[in-house]
Amino acid sequence: MKFPRVLLVGAALATLALTACTQEAQQPEQPQQPAGQQSSPAQQPGGVSGRAVKVAFSAPGADHGWLKAITDNARAEADKLGVELMLTEGTNDSAAQVSQVETLISQKPDVLVILPHEGGPLTPVAQKAMQAGIPVINVDREFSSPTAYRTWIGGDNYGIGKSAADLIANELNCQGNVVEIQGVAGISVTELRTKGFTDGIKRCNGGIKIVASQPADFLPDKGLQVMETILQGQKDIKAVYTHDDDMAMGVVQAIRAANREDEMFVTGAGGSKDAMNLIAQGGLYRATFLYNPSMSGSAVSLAKLIAEHKGMTELLEPEVPSRIELPATTVTKENVASVQSLGY
Repeated sequence: MKFPRVLLVGAALATLALTACTQEAQQPEQPQQPAGQQSSPAQQPGGVSGRAVKVAFSAPGADHGWLKAITDNARAEADKLGVELMLTEGTNDSAAQVSQVETLISQKPDVLVILPHEGGPLTPVAQKAMQAGIPVINVDREFSSPTAYRTWIGGDNYGIGKSAADLIANELNCQGNVVEIQGVAGISVTELRTKGFTDGIKRCNGGIKIVASQPADFLPDKGLQVMETILQGQKDIKAVYTHDDDMAMGVVQAIRAANREDEMFVTGAGGSKDAMNLIAQGGLYRATFLYNPSMSGSAVSLAKLIAEHKGMTELLEPEVPSRIELPATTVTKENVASVQSLGY
């Protein structure tokens, strides 16, 4: 019986391509490799050979910068690796995405990569692909059952919420009113980022109060609208925890338009260039937490390895892990210069 293996991967690994080479089993007293050479990944019998690996890719519509970067990174990595990438037009309607995935399944790809608009509604069609012998890589927003994917790769959403809670609690000395601007209601990303935050502020024993919590769907325009309404009803706000840097740009706009930027500070998530630039300036935008869209490029690399029945160069095992979680690195004015190159 096989047990799933879990791998915690550093933020730097998310930006590296996964090498797809053949490895011979190590033998005793084998000569040491010359400096600068890496061992090749372990391999199982079978797998695609003699032709390009076919990877089907489905993601939501690029209605904000992070999702656009997701598709761009997948396409760039496929080109780099010589993978045949079958892309669907992004959609933010779950029923439409299910239909698109059905079409992709009928084209018999070697591996299917899915970032679902909503994990629950896309779970049955992902399970259908798995049952048809097509491995599925689940990116970011999780399916409702682990039977719907071969490998999941994504960021530490609970960790983002917990890190934001720690930063805000420390900045406010555990005293003050806080607003939470969430992403898309009901998806795993939003639920985990909320849970991490609410768990994190418990150490303040009620000193930090969430006076408003509302979704804005990761959209800058909606972030502006939601924050405008909250500002009208809440006269005492010390910090705003937002689930996304793109969405936070609208929040920042609302706060500045109300001339209240000296009363509070904002944290985001993702690591956009705009957010990092504001953090570097100091003031209103205090921090973000890395959730890099390079994970889609890594998913394409993993898909190639899985199709070729190979493991990862960094591991001795001949299989790709079933779960890869990227840590939520905190970015503040003190360290932003060292990570600005990762901005999307």
